[in-house]
Formats: sequence, C-alpha cells, structure tokens
Amino acid sequence: MEVSLMGNSQANVVKTGLPYRDSRVCCSYKNKIDDKVLFVNRVSFLGQNRSANLRKAQLRFCTKASVQSQPLPSDRDSGPLSSARPKSLDAVRLFVGLPLDTVSDANTVNHAKAIAAGLKALKLLGVEGVELPVWWGVAEKEAMGKYNWSGYLAVAEMVEKIGLKLHVSLCFHALKQPKIPLPDWVSQIGESQSSIFYTDQSGQQFKGCLSLAVDDLPVLDGKTPIQVYQEFCESFKSSFKPFMGTTITGISMGLGPDGELRYPSHHRLAKSSKIPGVGEFQCCDRNMLNLLQQHAEANGNPLWGLRGPHDAPSYDESPNSNSFFKDNGGSWESPYGDFFLSWYSSQLISHGNCLLSLASSTFGETGVSIYGKIPLIHSWYKTRSHPSELTAGLYNTAKRDGYAAVAEMFAKNSCKMILPGMDLSDEHQPRESFSSPESLLAQIRTACNKHGVEVSGQNSSVTGAPGGFEQMKKNLFGENVVDLFTYQRMGAYFFSPEHFPSFTKFVRNLNQLELHGDDLPVEEEVTESVHTNANTNIQVQAA
Repeated sequence: MEVSLMGNSQANVVKTGLPYRDSRVCCSYKNKIDDKVLFVNRVSFLGQNRSANLRKAQLRFCTKASVQSQPLPSDRDSGPLSSARPKSLDAVRLFVGLPLDTVSDANTVNHAKAIAAGLKALKLLGVEGVELPVWWGVAEKEAMGKYNWSGYLAVAEMVEKIGLKLHVSLCFHALKQPKIPLPDWVSQIGESQSSIFYTDQSGQQFKGCLSLAVDDLPVLDGKTPIQVYQEFCESFKSSFKPFMGTTITGISMGLGPDGELRYPSHHRLAKSSKIPGVGEFQCCDRNMLNLLQQHAEANGNPLWGLRGPHDAPSYDESPNSNSFFKDNGGSWESPYGDFFLSWYSSQLISHGNCLLSLASSTFGETGVSIYGKIPLIHSWYKTRSHPSELTAGLYNTAKRDGYAAVAEMFAKNSCKMILPGMDLSDEHQPRESFSSPESLLAQIRTACNKHGVEVSGQNSSVTGAPGGFEQMKKNLFGENVVDLFTYQRMGAYFFSPEHFPSFTKFVRNLNQLELHGDDLPVEEEVTESVHTNANTNIQVQAA
C-alpha cells in the first residue's frame, strides 16, 4: 500500500504495506490544522471478486476546496459492517481509544460523523473494538443523582452498529486538556469544603479528583463518595443493559488521577524540564492528617502523625536535594520512614480495593471484565529509594517489592490490570533520570503472574515514543501474555499521513497478514458526509 499526499501536481509517497483482497476503500478526511481535529468524511468499501489473490492496495490523499455548512443527516438506517475478524487477531485483542472528549459537556457526540467513519476504518483494519472514556463530570454534571447518558448511549449504538466491541473507562477525575471538570455540584461543595481535595506540604491543592481520605465521609450532601460512585455505576449498568456483555466487554474503574491508582504527586512538575523531579507527598489535607494521626497514636508514636516527612524534596527537585530519598543514609530507610511509607501506600491500596470491589459487585453478573489501571512511574527507578514511586504511593524500593500487594489486591477482586507505557524503552530515556521503564514493567508483570492477574497494555501517547511500535511488538509478542492492548488514541494525528501508515503496519504485524476471503465484508458501500465551513478536504483512496 502507498500513501501519497497530493497538492497541485506534487505527491509524496509513504508505503504502509496493508493488504486487501481485491477491495476498494475510499476515505476522505477534512484536516482542521488549527485545533488538531480530524474529520473523517467518507468511507466506502466495494468488495470485488472475493476469491482472488491478495494484492497490494494504494492510498492517495488529495486536497479539495471549500465545503459549505449544513445539517448532518441521520445514518441510523445503514446496516452494520460484517462482524468477522481476521482469525489471527484472536491471539491479540486490539482496541483503539476514542477521543477524550468524544461526548461533550452538553451530552452530545462531538464530530459524530467523523467518529462513525473512523470506526468503520478501524473495523476494516481488523481492530476488535474501541475504548470510550465516560466522565463523571458529564454524565452527572448538574446535580447528585441526576444522570444524562444520552451522548454515551449514542456512541454505544454507533459502535454496535459497525460491529466493534466497546471498552468503557469510568472516569471520576477531571482533565485540563481537553477541559473536562468534576461535576458542577461537586466543585461547589469543594469551594466551601476544600479538605475534600488533596493538599501538599506547601498547602497547594489538587482539585482534579477527590482525596481518598474522604471515601467514607459524608461530604457530598450527606453521602460518601463511595456511595455516590456506587449509584453512578448502578445507573450506568441499568442504562446500558442492552449492551452489557455483548457490545460492552470490559469496564475500567477509575482509581485516581488520570484514572490510575496513585496520588497526584507529580501534578505540578515543570513541563520544560527534561528530567522529572521526584514529586511531593499528598498528605496534608485535614482528613489525610487525621488518618495519619490516628495511625501514629495506634503505633505508640503520636509525634510521627503531625505531618508528612519534613526533609522530602519538592516537585521538581532531585532525590539528593534533601535527605529523605538519599540512596545512602536517607530517612526512607529509618523506622519513621518505613512507618510513613507503609501507612501512605496502605491507604492507596485500601482505596483501590474499595473501588474495585464496588465495580466487581456491581458488574459481576453482566458478563463484562473489570479492569483497573496503575501508573508506570519509571523515573529514578535505578536509584535505591525509587522516590517518584514513593511519592505516588507505591512503596517500591531496591529492597522492597511494592507491587506484590497491589497485584494481590487486584486478584482478590478478580480484576485485570492495565499497564501503560508499553511503547517506552530504556535506551530512549535521559541518563540523568535513572529511568528504566522496561525493568519496572517486568517487575509489575512478574507480580501479576505470581498472583494470577491478567495484564492489559497501553501506549504512552499517540505522538509516539522513539521506537514505540517496535517496543510495543516486543511487549505483546513476549513470553508474558497480554489480555488486550489499547492504542491511545484516535484524533487528528492518529489519521495523519505521518502516523496512520505506521499504525496500519503495526496492525498488519498483529494480524500476521492472514486475511481470508470469508473475513471480508460482502459487497456494500458505506458513505459518511461531514459538511463544515473549512476550506480544506483530504481524500484517502485505496485501490
């Protein structure tokens, strides 16, 4: 397959190597450069001579002039694409993440026609399904117990119609870019009760999610956050009952910042720095300090419960900028250090256990698999103290395995673990960061194997780590089995000629090119149109 971007009389060619059997795929994309939003206009598939031999296809991108704005027509009458998949994909279940803001805060589907056409393109590639972020701040935006699932239901219908599977991520956190806040009513409560949020040693608050210290406190208009999360999940299960276990095959339970089981210890790191700092402990809100004080008194050391470590560095500092994380003689190895770090990590694991138990009990009889995500905090991994992991709540050091207890907690709740960063390799990390994503990933997978926890993978970002696709293949085809892999995520760059050929080559490697005539859709044509007032239209054609 060749990709050529044609403007006037010139063309640049990129080979993708994606085979189709006597087929023709037409996709046209409108690329809106200024806000990085990609619209997929038209996908048409014409199956011809299904018994012919495989041969190379060719993609061409060409520009067209302005398109006028008009209402979007409904496509509910069009039938689904064939649900058949290449047989070799049964070994590796590949999903692609939908845009984070697929559903707007007004509960409409952003760029619905583009999403639908993109789904069809993924179906033709042999992808099994897509991942959909479901935001607390969108579905329960206005008032506690007032749910609006209309936008997410519309996406589920689109996915079902095309014949893909759906993995849902329940997100109980906020996001800065794109801006997706917590529910309005939660933010209003936070204005008068700031202690519901995490606080660092300087008094700075993180308002992207609720502090785990309030899990069982009636801080949300007389209800605890756990009760509110439970009701949210129950409403989701009821509203999406027709899709559960058929279209929806997996649900990820949000566990903290970015959905991960961790404290927001790195939320104020300088973006300009190539070498990340160690982060900060997040234990200075009133409720966390109350828990620390109780634990200290129960252990006969009440003075240890007054605050967190006084000699720990701040966000952007290195481990040796203060005494707590020093490799030799650091406070982390002292009796106090072990006391604090054990308490700090146990609170996080208890929080994760509570939420995964909630998810398992709510969705256990629906036929879906339950997942939770943990972070891959690989900076400073080659030091003895592993400071970035410690501030995030993962008590993992050169002499202590901090992931055994996490894996045991996942196993207890019969949940699968999502590991990000499977595109990261040691050779492309700055030497000064003492980083080792490969060693950390191997350690976590060893703990999961020991406790019988199935692992799923993700990449770090669509913009790509150097050598990312090769590293992903290495992780997927190694000795450790991956339950599924979710490639993050669909958007403008994903479908661009700079990226999409590499992705199709990656899919081809997963498919092992074992496409059969019976796996191709029957002769049909699917057409999608997106009309805007932009003046650029990119058409993709395979022949």
